[in-house]
Amino acid sequence: MTTTDPGSGDDADAADTASDADTDSDGDTPAHADTDTTTLTRPFDFSRFEEGRGTSYWALDPALRAEVGRSIPAAAVDRSTERLGSLGAAVATTVADNADTLDRHPPDLRTYDKHGRVANRVDYHPAQAENERVVVDHGVVRDAFEAPDGRDEPLPFTHSLAACYLLNYADTGLTCPVAMTLGVGLVLSEFDDGSLDRFYDGVVARDHDDWLQGAMFLTEKAGGSDVGATETVAEPADSAAERGEPGSAWRLTGEKWFCSNLDAGAALALARRPDGGDGTSGLGLFLVPRETRDGAPNDFLYRRLKDKLGTRSVPTGEIELRGAEAYLVGDPEAGFRQMASMVNLERLANAMGSMGLVGRALLEATVHAGNRDAFGESLDAHPLMRRDLVEMTVEHEAGLAATFEAARQFDAVQGRGRMKEADDDGGADPYPLMRLLVPVVKYRTARLAVDTASYAMEVLGGNGYVDEFVTNRLLRDAQVLPIWEGASNVLALDVLRVLAREGAAGPLLERVRSRLAAVDSPHLADDVAAVEAAVDDLEATFARLATVDPDAAQYRGKAVADRIYDVVAAACLLDRASDELEGRDDGGDGDARTALVAAAFVDDRFRSAALADFDERVGERFDAVVRHAPVDPERLAALR
Repeated sequence: MTTTDPGSGDDADAADTASDADTDSDGDTPAHADTDTTTLTRPFDFSRFEEGRGTSYWALDPALRAEVGRSIPAAAVDRSTERLGSLGAAVATTVADNADTLDRHPPDLRTYDKHGRVANRVDYHPAQAENERVVVDHGVVRDAFEAPDGRDEPLPFTHSLAACYLLNYADTGLTCPVAMTLGVGLVLSEFDDGSLDRFYDGVVARDHDDWLQGAMFLTEKAGGSDVGATETVAEPADSAAERGEPGSAWRLTGEKWFCSNLDAGAALALARRPDGGDGTSGLGLFLVPRETRDGAPNDFLYRRLKDKLGTRSVPTGEIELRGAEAYLVGDPEAGFRQMASMVNLERLANAMGSMGLVGRALLEATVHAGNRDAFGESLDAHPLMRRDLVEMTVEHEAGLAATFEAARQFDAVQGRGRMKEADDDGGADPYPLMRLLVPVVKYRTARLAVDTASYAMEVLGGNGYVDEFVTNRLLRDAQVLPIWEGASNVLALDVLRVLAREGAAGPLLERVRSRLAAVDSPHLADDVAAVEAAVDDLEATFARLATVDPDAAQYRGKAVADRIYDVVAAACLLDRASDELEGRDDGGDGDARTALVAAAFVDDRFRSAALADFDERVGERFDAVVRHAPVDPERLAALR
């Protein structure tokens, strides 16, 4: 595989040191002094930082830069990395500081005004608008639909998903509405005939004052995850609606129970059409605006905001639709299918956001371990802590590799910026593979975010448990990630459904085996063999799934999803490691650092170590994996 290095130049392996943090006049957000522009080269010296902010999340995340370089088409990679580099610095300063403020000053709902009239107003701290301007100014949503300056075509969705990854280093509550706005843009660009261009134009606006945020109102009190049990009904508002014309006006009546980004200006909702039948087949897809066509407040009631554990910067609440004006999107018979496009994107954004949160938790733990003295030396000098940080880093990079693989397949389905591997899949339809990988990575990365945030808090000790330190918020925010867009069991059932109905087993096995076949470094031969054996076992499992009782298949659903994740992550890591060993990524002499990461992942997932196997190379391995020190390929065997 030929790859492009997105990290060339001084910005690639450089990061400003974090400055001593003061507090601003209201005591809420740290005020950063002028940052030291001294270059931080590999291996990274994390002890130079006081905490994981005030620098650049793009510069301090070589794994992200590598995956972007392998996923964005060569013609677009320079523009993409320029955008992401600038965004990474803004998130580590402006957005990170504002996120702490917004956690203490969440949105406030004013359902009624002082005269008792329905107001449906959500008030925000000014920091929210500042964070949103960062999003709009960096084209996080727009660039996926409209060509940024200097290009003739939009950037692929993978670029915007990488931006969501960076945003989640700072605030999951900000990433949520950004991802949903991307989703609304996708649905309108795919299924609207131009009738709703006024909403599309707002979603992709260049200026924050014109920006229209999106939302997805699906959950109802009775149905929960069972969308087919939707009780909200839609009634035609005019003759065009009676004829089922796209963009026609309807009236929606019902209750939506868990609506994030409650006051979005362009929310998508499913509602049952007259005589539409039961289940998902009777549902139409509608855009519900905040104001009607004549500028009046729409006819619904924001009943309350939820008092949530985390993600406090985004308002989540209940909406009572009282004949609210709404507009039909696309085919009235295909509402659920059209909404599925947005659901796939939201699940993928959830996975990218989960990995961004993992990256921030890992950074905070690593910085603390480099600064904290314990028993006469720094915390990260102790072998137990070094092992913990190595394992956290390996899990982070494996999850990132698997999630970007899913993103590449999503882009292939959308026809935007085909993978740089060109036609190595023989022109096969990428849809079944995308449909399989998206629920798999969403399920696994969300759980990983909770586990990593929890352990990062433990690394910080008592400080990590209190509000003044960000690990407290990271754990609270992480806990919603396994719930958003389908809980673990729902996703496992979706995996089984895709295997049974979409014929996804074949494309998956072919894709993984092609990845492994591309690994031509003899240093990795044993690791490839171990993963190949696991792939053979997975193939036998797929065959068995087709014959067993459905209850037995469901019982093993999560185990099947786990193994799919493991082989995909391992194959992608080994493929990247092989390119880096041979110097194909940057034209250099070769670096075995990722090979060491891949080998550690393969050992953990596909080999059983005896308790008597002791590691006497923990120090050098720590420098390579956690601090990103380059590794001579000839040293790889000695470090394994």
